[in-house]
Amino acid sequence: MKTTIRELVLKGAQAAFENGSLPSDQIPEMDIEAPKHAAQGDLSTNFAMVSAGIQKMAPRKIAEALVAAIAPVDYIEKIEIAGPGFINFFLSPAAWHPVVDQVLEADETYGRSEVGKGEKVQVEFVSANPTGPLHVGHGRGAAVGDATAAILSYAGFDVQKEYYINDSGRQIRTLGTSVWLRLQEMTGKEIEFPEDCYKGDYIKDLAAMVLEKEGKAFADREDEAEAIQVCARFAAGHILDGIREDLKEFGVEFDNWFSEQSLYDSNRVQDSIAHFKDNGKIYEKDGALWFNTEAYGDEKDRVVVRNNGLTTYFASDIAYHKEKYERGFDRVIDVWGADHHGYINRIKASVEATGHDRDQFQVILVQLVNLLRDGKPVQMSTRAGEFVTLKDIVDEVGKDAARFMFLSRSYDSGLDFDLELAKKKSSDNPVYYVQYVHARIAGILGKAKEAGLIDDVDFKAGAHLDRLVEAEELKLLKIMSEFRENVEKSALNLHPHVIFTYLNTLAQAFHGYYNKHKVVTDDADLSKARLSLVLAVKKVIRNGLALLGVQAPERM
Repeated sequence: MKTTIRELVLKGAQAAFENGSLPSDQIPEMDIEAPKHAAQGDLSTNFAMVSAGIQKMAPRKIAEALVAAIAPVDYIEKIEIAGPGFINFFLSPAAWHPVVDQVLEADETYGRSEVGKGEKVQVEFVSANPTGPLHVGHGRGAAVGDATAAILSYAGFDVQKEYYINDSGRQIRTLGTSVWLRLQEMTGKEIEFPEDCYKGDYIKDLAAMVLEKEGKAFADREDEAEAIQVCARFAAGHILDGIREDLKEFGVEFDNWFSEQSLYDSNRVQDSIAHFKDNGKIYEKDGALWFNTEAYGDEKDRVVVRNNGLTTYFASDIAYHKEKYERGFDRVIDVWGADHHGYINRIKASVEATGHDRDQFQVILVQLVNLLRDGKPVQMSTRAGEFVTLKDIVDEVGKDAARFMFLSRSYDSGLDFDLELAKKKSSDNPVYYVQYVHARIAGILGKAKEAGLIDDVDFKAGAHLDRLVEAEELKLLKIMSEFRENVEKSALNLHPHVIFTYLNTLAQAFHGYYNKHKVVTDDADLSKARLSLVLAVKKVIRNGLALLGVQAPERM
């Protein structure tokens, strides 16, 4: 409907120019929005205000000229000019009735958009080091990344999801050392466990597995460095298998798993360093190699190879992001924890140094999760090994509730996740509140079919839609008409929370409608019209939940 009104305004402006009431035929960028108050109409435009500079006229005079030139159409009851020149359109109920048929016909594709124009986008998320199980913070990042990718795809982008496996470097060596020392302890040797090693019980479990696999003689190996490497490879592989399984249970599957170690094995890190040395963007100072990131907007230059010859994490990140663009991605989106904020500029600098635009690299920073139980804090992850895993959350509250709760606030704000609230079967629980709409409508349609009012609970066209005239019915129609707009807004701004908010708005409107009006009445035609309406609501709820990776149950 916004598109229809926009076209009407454009035609009116052209007509006003041709009849001489507007001096210019130039059209500025204008907004078509729903007013804040229903008394101000269904849709409004600021055309007159944004045209004042072009037309050299007072906005209200522009508005009067435009309104006079708009051709009458049957779906507009009246047009009013308000304030300095806002033009408010009051639409007839018939203007909204086609929304039902649009939803029923499009079905699972209702809300899809081509705004992405096939742009090739990679979304990399989670990418937790395989040094321990995924915790609740990783869960929020997983929900945000997965939903962002789904929404982008639905909006017409060509999306690939990737997990970057940090299977090289100091943390993996620390993991191997931690397992090796626990293994030594199990064979009766006295050890001193360093403070910087991993202390969780899972390390003892991994040590026991290595011991069983390699045999007791393994604990007496003279080449400790090699033994630690064996422990590291086994532990990282086992943990990664667990991460894959936990993510699968959480409803997240990746198109590609990319190994950091592969960058070294294929000489990509070394080749990348040589490439940037050759063009003067990496230079030597004090025995180390530095990347000239300050020239590309970073606060200072960064070390890529230390003076002891060891590469930094930044070195592999440069090679990794360079490789992403070589794969043909137009845009790369990384989902990071909030503590990585200071890392953004150096990666943007390396991207720009490869000849790409800085804006082709974007970062979603996900803020922390405060885990609660009945409003009281629950102990979170610590290096001492006491943490709540993502698996713990999913096992307790279920995948749907976990994902929905993780997306219940914008990722750039902290999140209070209450475990008891997530399990409640009441309107206090956000996921229950929305899912119950879908289940309730499924029940209504089932009973209507049993009563012989409809032949099929999934019919493809509305019936007697002219009977939908109640304010609550029109509100539902208007909200459903805005679904694609919200998908596009969510995709373009990289904010899946937009869909969460939209679903809550639609659910609230449905509950308000259901509490005031009977869907099945003594009037058969009215009943069929309302059944058409609620079936459309059911489909939009399902489509929206699918974008967030949440199921739409038929029964609850």
